[in-house]
Amino acid sequence: MTTSKPADRAERRERALLSLDGLSVGDAFGERFFLPPTTLVPMLEHRTVPPGPWRYTDDTEMALGIVQVLEEHGRIDQGRLAEVFGARYRENPYRGYGGTAQGILQAIYEGTPWRRVSSQVFDGTGSMGNGGAMRAAPLGAWFADDLTRVVSEARASAEVTHFHPEGQAGAIAIAVAAAWAWQRREGHFPARQLFDVVLEHTPPGATRRGLEKARALPLEASPVAAAKELGSGSQVISEDTVPFSVWCAARHLDHYEEALWTTVSGLGDRDTTCAIVGGIVALSAGRESIPKAWLEARERLKLRA
Repeated sequence: MTTSKPADRAERRERALLSLDGLSVGDAFGERFFLPPTTLVPMLEHRTVPPGPWRYTDDTEMALGIVQVLEEHGRIDQGRLAEVFGARYRENPYRGYGGTAQGILQAIYEGTPWRRVSSQVFDGTGSMGNGGAMRAAPLGAWFADDLTRVVSEARASAEVTHFHPEGQAGAIAIAVAAAWAWQRREGHFPARQLFDVVLEHTPPGATRRGLEKARALPLEASPVAAAKELGSGSQVISEDTVPFSVWCAARHLDHYEEALWTTVSGLGDRDTTCAIVGGIVALSAGRESIPKAWLEARERLKLRA
């Protein structure tokens, strides 16, 4: 049953779509940098923008699913979210979904209850992957006026595919970061406050410990050094993706383009880290910060399954 829509639904939708644009452009941008070193290194050194079109990945596809469910229900209805995830996966399974995600989404599409599927992977521990985090920024934007609600809704959104507490912690951290980035627009709070707010709401565990390391790392450090210290998604898990992403966002909260060049320079799971950072920074820097040519290069979004 669809819940009643909040009175400020139009405002919530507007900022969620802003974050979604930031996320999807970042995702598609980062995806274009999976290249041989002989091509990749000069592109990064000279900041050569890849030619279009830029195809987005599962990061955006699942974020689209979250926004769709929020528009329908005004909250995360887990059963509906699982249904939308499954339908979007089956409509286009070639978006770069990982093997575990494919198994989960195929089973959900075929009618297996999401809780059973999500809780049984990895010998019953659930996934601690970065998939919950990669799609969470628009959710943080939707509930940006209530951080307590951000936490509960982010956990619910992640649980559908990421039953492990670390997978959920990553989603919480990124959703909170996005919400705070929106709040910061008018207050001009110091960038480092982002770490304090995120840490205040992120549950204990490996992801939180990584965020503590990120807070201690100077923002003037090089992206390569930061990636070496924190990880940049090479393991495709929350703890080695979320801390670096939050650090990159904090480094360039007022400059979308700079934020993405910094993020992609850390290599690793570069479509996902760029998606996360793009979804956060767009909320702080504003829509005008996303280069028009980049938006035009990204393929058109399909808002409903």
